[in-house]
Amino acid sequence: MMQASYYPTPIMISASGHYPPKSPPPNGLSRRSTHSPKSSVDRHLQFAASAGDNPLAEPSKHTDLWFCDGSIVLRAEDTLFRVHKSQLARHSPFFRDLFSLPQPSTDSTTSSSTVVANRNPALQIDTTNEIEGCPVLRLYDAAEDVDNLLTALYDGPSFGKNDSADFRMVSGILRLATKYLVDSLRTKALVHLSRAWPTSLKGWDAREDLARADEMQSGPGMSNIYPSPADVIILAREVNATSLLPSAFYDLSRYHYTQIFEQDDESGPSIAHLPLSNADLQRLALGKEASQHAITTLIRSMGSHSHSLLLGHHTHTHRSCRRDFSELVALATQHYLFDRERGCTDPLYVAEELGQPLYDFGQASGADDARFGESRRSAEVSECEACARALAMWTTRERERMWKMIPLWFRLDV
Repeated sequence: MMQASYYPTPIMISASGHYPPKSPPPNGLSRRSTHSPKSSVDRHLQFAASAGDNPLAEPSKHTDLWFCDGSIVLRAEDTLFRVHKSQLARHSPFFRDLFSLPQPSTDSTTSSSTVVANRNPALQIDTTNEIEGCPVLRLYDAAEDVDNLLTALYDGPSFGKNDSADFRMVSGILRLATKYLVDSLRTKALVHLSRAWPTSLKGWDAREDLARADEMQSGPGMSNIYPSPADVIILAREVNATSLLPSAFYDLSRYHYTQIFEQDDESGPSIAHLPLSNADLQRLALGKEASQHAITTLIRSMGSHSHSLLLGHHTHTHRSCRRDFSELVALATQHYLFDRERGCTDPLYVAEELGQPLYDFGQASGADDARFGESRRSAEVSECEACARALAMWTTRERERMWKMIPLWFRLDV
């Protein structure tokens, strides 16, 4: 019988070694470039720093979101949107309350109605400088985000494939939907993001299958199917979407430290340039250590308990089964623990591979192999199917246990 629980908790984490890239194990550092830890929130941060539009620029009407029968003009940066108060009020309690405030008369000493939105400057409905008969409401948000929010309100959200471009759009909608209390859009955006940053192991495996399929088409190291997990962590903190954090932290932990802190090239800045809090950087370091410890413990446990695995399916221990298990443990130890070039600290992937006996760790079988570490069974070694099934069942249970431990590895309150 295997141990009930041996994966590291916050009080039993030991030091680890290096960080290898995400699954499947690469040939070298350049292999792990399916996405960079660069930030796609630079645009948002730059706008926050500027905190408004260019006072010298002449605002222009949006080409699509300018309705001739609109009742209010929204200004974001240097873009004007003429929309309907009723449409905004229908979806947003914030705008409903804002529009229900008494409007000042034109001869009043007070020229606007004011409401403070979160930590932003006060929103003011300007009734003295109307545009085509409509009052003007200046929003302190990026024009692109307002465009995406309004389009989703009028036409319904049209989300993509959870790639970087889609994340840019969805994150803007999610920020403003959270800020202006558009709960229906917030829920839809979170459901969409959860497909790439899931809360279940089944969802994670489906995500990884998509990434591997994309890599087979794009070539090793060329896949860019998902955005930077650092961006997701930043967004999740900003909009209080804690359900996205475990998978995002786990994904980020699969980078080399040099990729996280030193990479600064054409693919973008390193995470050292991103506004990840010190607390989250600490969580990342501790989680990386825990994931490495999980692999070490997994392999050691498989070796020390292989007798129990075998005896549970045989009246006596087959010599070939003992040999197969010994070979598997030796290969796993060499590949995942001692080989610093080809090693891997993706424990979910390691456990998945260990469930496939006689795995030729990380070796391509030929030029036609599109996936590194393709599973193959040795023709020279007889394999006991009962032992193979037992090992597969054991690794399946261990992967489920690991998944449940991820929030503890990264000290996440979810």
